[in-house]
Amino acid sequence: MRRILPPLALACLLLSAALPAQVDRPLGIHFIDVEGGQATLFALPSGESMLVDAGWAGFDGRDAGRIEAAAKKAGLSRIDDVVVTHFHADHVGGVAPLAARLPIRTFVDHGETVETGAQPAALYQTYVDVRAKGSHVLARPGETLKVGEMEVRFVSAAGDLIKSPLSGAGAPNALCAGYTPKDPDPTENARSVGMLITYGRFRMIDLGDLTWNKEHDLACPNNLVGTVDLYLTTHHGMNISGVPALVHALHPRVAVMNNGARKGGTPEAWQTVHDSPGLEDLWQLHKAVAGGEHNAPDARIANLDETTGYEITVNARRDGSFEVVNTRTDQRKRYDKK
Repeated sequence: MRRILPPLALACLLLSAALPAQVDRPLGIHFIDVEGGQATLFALPSGESMLVDAGWAGFDGRDAGRIEAAAKKAGLSRIDDVVVTHFHADHVGGVAPLAARLPIRTFVDHGETVETGAQPAALYQTYVDVRAKGSHVLARPGETLKVGEMEVRFVSAAGDLIKSPLSGAGAPNALCAGYTPKDPDPTENARSVGMLITYGRFRMIDLGDLTWNKEHDLACPNNLVGTVDLYLTTHHGMNISGVPALVHALHPRVAVMNNGARKGGTPEAWQTVHDSPGLEDLWQLHKAVAGGEHNAPDARIANLDETTGYEITVNARRDGSFEVVNTRTDQRKRYDKK
């Protein structure tokens, strides 16, 4: 049976057919410099947004101010979803100051903190008090959060990991041979919310500060995650994370290291990422003071000192292509779809 369109709908259909195809506006990913913490803002072309962590409190509102500036530059007047990977001061500390500047609709986290003592308790309670003003989502491995057309699949949370491979993953991982575990990690780091983020064919992974043994279990004996286009280095590029069996199995085309000048960016972790098969480029938020030759070329480092606060921006398209921008120099590089 033919469907008869009313005149107004028919006119709109004809008009849309006559116009050129809508410009494929990219997903903006803003790796905001919070001096060795994390704050990654996702600004979708449809107007939705997600922030992963919010840096530190204090410093005269430095980190909340940098996030607010990035959000306004992206045309955002609110944050739809804030994902707190874990309850350490460099990740959750900035949530309360940010909430005083921008409305936050939904808070996503792994549940209660496992760390005890006055300081962890105060840090967690400050966050909980702010969280109570919005809605709350508990991240569970295997579940998915939809943010507009972006899909966020949780692969780790509260010390648990996905049990089954994601679509297209699951191949045996020969890189697991010779693995040496580190001491068990009882801290919040090992409970980090880890995410595979997809936008069309573009794939990015952010594992928060997940540590060595947990990363290994995502990759061995089978790679449960698959491959990615963009890898945000785990734990700021510290050598208690970044197990080669996972980093190399992810086969990233590009890596971004959210290190500070004096935090993360360790030579061992840097070299593991640098040597990952198929890696085209490694970009850094800061030049690592102790890194020496284990630093990217200056053109791919956003901050050469300890005070400026430039970001690395990624513009990702649904076809899998993306562009990385060093906002300090406006250095740009495009990575075509594969």
